[in-house]
Amino acid sequence: MPSVKTAPKATKATGKSSTKPARTLAGTSAASNGVRESILVDYQKAVTLMQQGDYSAAHPALKKLLEEAPPQFTDRIRMYLAACVAHANKPDAEFSSPEEQYDYAISLLNDGRYEDARDELNEIIASKNDADYAFYGLAVVASMTGDSQTCLDKLTEAIRLNTKNRIQARSDSDLQEMADDPRFTELLYPDA
Repeated sequence: MPSVKTAPKATKATGKSSTKPARTLAGTSAASNGVRESILVDYQKAVTLMQQGDYSAAHPALKKLLEEAPPQFTDRIRMYLAACVAHANKPDAEFSSPEEQYDYAISLLNDGRYEDARDELNEIIASKNDADYAFYGLAVVASMTGDSQTCLDKLTEAIRLNTKNRIQARSDSDLQEMADDPRFTELLYPDA
């Protein structure tokens, strides 16, 4: 049986554009990518504010983001919001002496709150620049956070202010991370 060829159907040109939405790859359009990028920029700004300790500015930015952000961001944003609230509700500690503030800083260090401990120790030095124990504490914080150069600098200053710190550092397990550094050994045993 011979095959019948049919002519292609003619289409009417009406000048109207199709009402179908544009097809997109991976389910996203350029418009939604722009919104997502904007949200990511705002998110990064809010996180940066938190890292700088500006919790009062970060809080409203995060609250706004919570309303706009895609679901995969909401848990993290809620966590950051809780941190902002916790810092806002944190009472400012009052100390009767730098030594009392040092004890508080060491308790923060023991709780793993290295940045808070560092801030307290720096405050002590700002008010009492010959506080060898605060320099020693900063050396310990630096050792525990893997900042060997800062550890050496702060420990050098602590020993300069009080040579007994050299003896203490020799047996301090908090400075154990520095044990393999030849500069640390030279600092603790200069006559060897």
